[in-house]
Amino acid sequence: MKKLLSITLLLLATQVIYAQDLSRLSWMLGQWKSINAKTGNISYENWTKVSDREWQGKGFRLSRSGTDTLFQEKLQIITKDNTLYYVADLKENAAPVYFKFTAINEQGFTCENPEHDFPKKISYQRDGNKLKATISGNGKEIGYYFNR
Repeated sequence: MKKLLSITLLLLATQVIYAQDLSRLSWMLGQWKSINAKTGNISYENWTKVSDREWQGKGFRLSRSGTDTLFQEKLQIITKDNTLYYVADLKENAAPVYFKFTAINEQGFTCENPEHDFPKKISYQRDGNKLKATISGNGKEIGYYFNR
């Protein structure tokens, strides 16, 4: 009995998030505006559906005047070997960084890459028209808050 329980717990801990699970996050599509950006700056995150197996996102921060881009990142949620990955492509990194989905439901998701320096974990959680994106790892956690 103990062996069966151990195997069941191991299977639950290594849940595979499949491509078809992406449809559970359709609420994420569209534009989100940050409500906790540094004073005077405006941040956005936009998501569009390319196909049932790929979404593209863009995160960026503008200066108060709206004429200077202070930060930009290319984002994707893609299917690779029928498993979902969140991909972050920043100019500071030599190559895009892949984070494997480890949990998903209708209100959000978590993805992880324990080999990456920071962040090691990314999570998105929705509450109505509000969104909290959290990056964490190495004892550090940063939250970003958005409204529709």
